[in-house]
Amino acid sequence: MNILQASLVLLAAAGGGIFAAFWGLRRLSRIAEVGAAYKAKVVCSALFVSGRELSAVLSEDVSVDDYRILRPFRTVVDRERGAVTCSFLGLKPRTALFRPGLGATLCLGEAPPQAPPRTRVEAPAPADPSRPGPQGNAPTPEPGPRWDAVLERAFSEPDARKLRRTRAVVIVKDGRLHAERYAPGFDSAMPLCGWSMTKSVLNALMGLSVGAGRLSLDRTKLLPEWSSPGDPRGKIRLEDLLRMRSGLEFAEIYSDPLRDVTQMLFARPSAWTFAADKPLAHPPGTFWSYSSGTTNILWRVLRRALEDAGEDALSFPQRALFGPLGMRSAVLEPDAGGDFVFSSFLYASARDWARFGLLYAQNGVWEGRLLLPEGWVKESRTPTPQSPEGRYGAHWWLKIPKEFGGESAAARRVPGDAFFALGHEGQTLAVIPSKGLVALRLGLSVRIDAWDLAAFLADCVEAAGESS
Repeated sequence: MNILQASLVLLAAAGGGIFAAFWGLRRLSRIAEVGAAYKAKVVCSALFVSGRELSAVLSEDVSVDDYRILRPFRTVVDRERGAVTCSFLGLKPRTALFRPGLGATLCLGEAPPQAPPRTRVEAPAPADPSRPGPQGNAPTPEPGPRWDAVLERAFSEPDARKLRRTRAVVIVKDGRLHAERYAPGFDSAMPLCGWSMTKSVLNALMGLSVGAGRLSLDRTKLLPEWSSPGDPRGKIRLEDLLRMRSGLEFAEIYSDPLRDVTQMLFARPSAWTFAADKPLAHPPGTFWSYSSGTTNILWRVLRRALEDAGEDALSFPQRALFGPLGMRSAVLEPDAGGDFVFSSFLYASARDWARFGLLYAQNGVWEGRLLLPEGWVKESRTPTPQSPEGRYGAHWWLKIPKEFGGESAAARRVPGDAFFALGHEGQTLAVIPSKGLVALRLGLSVRIDAWDLAAFLADCVEAAGESS
């Protein structure tokens, strides 16, 4: 090797080192942006939607277990503006802004988040306070010894390495509130995030729209962005989206903040646009893959259908679902583009989440009136053939995942007709029609296998049998 060749090798090596350093710094910068955005959004919602104390939120929700990495991110709260700003060493700050009736929204881009034309729709007058259960405002029940034992176990910490941090449990039997408990600092009126349980709420809104003839399950060319000649995404059916088999590329991976789901939620102004821009990875209808992006596309399809019919789409959830159910605490949060993030961002009190579950336990009937279309609950609970072991229906889970105890002996004691809305950090809403049971649990289980849903439900089924 001559001197010139040796010099070129050294120059290339130096250039490669500089490129690697630049790439590494760029990646760290993007991760810091996501971390700041996550912390700002979570803190803003907890403060202004849930009404919690700042010290508790900072020491728990964005600080424990895997969230320890967020501790160095500085947090500034402007209560007058309803704004929370977070940053790492002052770099790339991210701000979440609270608006009454809309919750918290990340300010991504030059302009502040777009405000929907109608920021709040009041629910009808509350139900008769003398009525029992979630359908009324009955006082907290006094559980018997069996139910008290169920609650004790739900709030216990059997493994110090995997803390559950249960915050709320509500159990409904035959339409009546049978058991209820809250951790210190939480109560029956406090709205809490359901994370991906929100997906099942969109199922109800889709059912209402299909029943009204605004949409059909076989409809294709769902978005103008997919309607160009030759675009294979135009073949995606509405039912394919509901059953998570659209075929669209999307990585539901939470361990890497630069993958699709975290980028969509915390780095992009429009969640549905990010997901809809993805290409097909499989032919529509042939491959099941759980995708939060799919849910946000579904909302956009529904919004356009409602607006084409001359309806105010952004007040539709309150008007059509939350109001009739008496879910007065429910707050859906939009992204910076003004669209609700139905994959993840619905806050509601534990009792209101139980009301939603009770609607499905009663086969779509509420207060003697068929609210959801005839057969919609059955359709939602029908297994999607492409999902492994038929574990998923239409935006409802049909089997308990392994991480939640789904392969344990306790899981075999849970009736086969049970179905579930499941969310990040161990949010679980279980509906067991054959036992007349709705069991809700909300918490901060950062480790995915900390909350044993199967054991909890087996306890509930046993207690329900003894209290019948």
